[in-house]
Amino acid sequence: MSKWLSDAIFYEIYPQSFCDSNGDGIGDLKGILSKLDYIQNLGCNAVWLNPCFDSPFVDAGYDVRDYFRIAPRYGTNEDLKTLAAELHRRGMHLLLDLVPGHTSDECRWFQESQRAAKNEYTDRYVWTDSVWDSFEGVGQIMGVIRGGTERNGACAANFFNAQPALNYGFAQPDPTKPWQQAVDAPGPMATRAAIRDVMRFWLGLGVDGFRVDMAGSLVKSDPEQRETIRLWQDFRAFLDREYPEAVLVSEWGQPDRSLLAGFHMDFLLHFGPSHYLDLFRVEHPYFSREGKGDCRTFFDIYLHNRELTGGKGLICIPSGNHDMIRLSPKLDDEELKIVFAFLYSMPGVPFLYYGDEIGERYVEGLASVEGGYERTGSRSPMAWDRTTNAGFSSAPKEDLYIAQGPSADRVNVETEAADPDSVLNAVKEVIRVRKDHPALKNDGDFALRELSDHSYPLVYERSAEGERVLVVLNPSGSEVPMETALPEDAVCFYAQGGMRGQSGYRRDASGRCLVPAGSAAFFALS
Repeated sequence: MSKWLSDAIFYEIYPQSFCDSNGDGIGDLKGILSKLDYIQNLGCNAVWLNPCFDSPFVDAGYDVRDYFRIAPRYGTNEDLKTLAAELHRRGMHLLLDLVPGHTSDECRWFQESQRAAKNEYTDRYVWTDSVWDSFEGVGQIMGVIRGGTERNGACAANFFNAQPALNYGFAQPDPTKPWQQAVDAPGPMATRAAIRDVMRFWLGLGVDGFRVDMAGSLVKSDPEQRETIRLWQDFRAFLDREYPEAVLVSEWGQPDRSLLAGFHMDFLLHFGPSHYLDLFRVEHPYFSREGKGDCRTFFDIYLHNRELTGGKGLICIPSGNHDMIRLSPKLDDEELKIVFAFLYSMPGVPFLYYGDEIGERYVEGLASVEGGYERTGSRSPMAWDRTTNAGFSSAPKEDLYIAQGPSADRVNVETEAADPDSVLNAVKEVIRVRKDHPALKNDGDFALRELSDHSYPLVYERSAEGERVLVVLNPSGSEVPMETALPEDAVCFYAQGGMRGQSGYRRDASGRCLVPAGSAAFFALS
């Protein structure tokens, strides 16, 4: 594993919405370049850039038209190369978002595959042998593209109907349907080779690796994902030969599978088995002061996956991403400070979604933009200051890619930076603390010390390089006793919320520590 991952802290940038350098209402690469000081001063030392390849933007860039070209609205390939070089000059790193499961229906590969005459792209996508044959009951295929082509067949679609599915074969091909090719058939193998070429191209321009979109979905009719795991092991072997430092991060949500497949890290997702939503985004989040939340199931699954992965990979708990509702509808600023104390004291590589560090609001009621639908309100432009369009763009308001929230409810970097009690300054502080303590870094050990069903506080220990740290979190609005013994000589080196300004806890008559409401504290243990 690349050494820099041991202390990496990622900042996720949705390029459309971060910073517009040329006044067209859409963020771009030069805008991102202009904000690297800000990202670095946050404490982040790596960037994940959402799709920036040429696209018709039916799905915000997750419909790639040309894998080898930066979308003109963001700039040029040379701009991307410059961004990577400038990040490296600062000791920072860059991951691009790789979408290997499907392309745009405007991609040249797909245009060629539609021809009746057989060619090198004929089997690049999943096609039936007749336009009347479809995909009902075929595993992992969600839609169909049918008609309007000279080729007699229907094409599988992933998600939207403008996203034809690339062909990696079928783990369990139906012998009565010869179009269901085996994973080692020439067509699926050519698709693998094409994606390897894409990786080579961008790694050659200075990119440090890829976050892989829907990594677990490539091989069809693969219920246990065994062939998908083998597929990614093949990609990892290629990278180990040619680009051994290249990083792969999976959008998979099942670390026991993705890390076996050769990924360095896996995200816990808002869908799938992780119970990630129980923490922040259900009706009664664990980190709400109402004290009705539960994270027992989350930790049961987290600890199970951690054991299965044997500590060989990193399980990432993101603040959010472009596919999730922002934290703000459920949690206020004081609650968010406890959330970030949790996120930056857990193992794994932290991922911070742009704007979460200032408590960026979810914008209600926006019409869908580029396939965003309810996600659109989490993709609104970054608010930098109190100038026109909150400093995001000099374009007229109506030309903005996505509308901003009402100005009366709009937080921004400038005002947050000036407020010592802001979410932004709390995030910067806890990132600094994480970096200063080996036990809190990405690959340190973790042991859950106290948690029962529907209970507070949450107590766990982190350790590495001879350092031991006890983390105590009480998001609830009530003072609660802690059953875990806290030595008298334990030193509190970080405190948030109800513990701010205190060096220790009160104790009850039995000697148990009483953890203040809405508090977080980190203690150095001897």
